Amino acid sequence: MTTPRDQAIEPTGPDLAPSVSARRGAPSHGQAPVIAGVAVGGALGAAARYGASLAWPTPAGAFPWTTLLVNAVGCAVIGVFMVIISDVWAAPRLVRPFFGTGVLGGFTTFSTYAVDIQHLVRSGHARTGLAYLAATLLAALAAVWSAAAATRRLISRRTT
Repeated sequence: MTTPRDQAIEPTGPDLAPSVSARRGAPSHGQAPVIAGVAVGGALGAAARYGASLAWPTPAGAFPWTTLLVNAVGCAVIGVFMVIISDVWAAPRLVRPFFGTGVLGGFTTFSTYAVDIQHLVRSGHARTGLAYLAATLLAALAAVWSAAAATRRLISRRTT
């Protein structure tokens, strides 16, 4: 049984069989720029998140407002970005991995969110941890949805 991917492979060599690297997608040279873009973007996003945590540190046992706001802002930007690159702009190949996966993936943080909850619960602030757990989920979902909806409305106004 052939798949669409198999059908797209160009035959090579005297026996017209596809090369092994063609069958596997030759990730070494085809994916290297994508991986580099994600890595560089991730480093930039993580540095921005770290900068926010230094500028607005959270005292032990307190509600982690900085991480919640970073995650909500990152989700809002993801909502805007995905609408723009899906509906408006034919972005170059590396824009989505660099900015979407890299910068915004490094900026937003599920790991810090989980560690913050763990620290709050272990230090006797379980209610604060549960409130943070729920607030972050709701804020992130509301941010991505409202930013995407607002961007779509703005775009439709500009095109009419």
